[in-house]
Amino acid sequence: MTARQGNLLGFLACASLLAYAYYAQYVMHLDPCPLCIFQRIGVFALGVTFLIATAQDPVAWGRKVYAALLLLAAAAAGAVAARHLYIQSLPPDAVPACGASLDFMLKVFSVSEVLVKVLTGSGECAKVTWRFLGLAMPAWVLISAVALGGWGLLVNLRHQKPILRF
Repeated sequence: MTARQGNLLGFLACASLLAYAYYAQYVMHLDPCPLCIFQRIGVFALGVTFLIATAQDPVAWGRKVYAALLLLAAAAAGAVAARHLYIQSLPPDAVPACGASLDFMLKVFSVSEVLVKVLTGSGECAKVTWRFLGLAMPAWVLISAVALGGWGLLVNLRHQKPILRF
């Protein structure tokens, strides 16, 4: 498998994750909390990076740059998912109160203030409304982010025979 094919598979995995998130939202009527939205942004950034790497199909140091960018995007998505899991693990009396919606916060606060408020978490982020194989959705996002970050490193850093380009 070439790096281009591997990056395309990474993009398709991210697109599938986002497609399921929208299916869960619009078909299963599971409204995303602010941390869920941030996880989607992280997966979207990961997918876009995979797609650009697919389109450009860099060689040598370019693949190293994409590997680093993919690792960074995966780490960001994974960190938000881990924070979400932490909030879900809190006892009910330790969960922060429900806050304003993300739309409202974006209208009223600066982006940096919104980031702090969202990452602090709120009551709606502590609710577990969906499980698969005993794991909540943020756990699956964390697993996916780790796997996709590793995949991005693997396909972009493994040694390939040089290809002549004209």
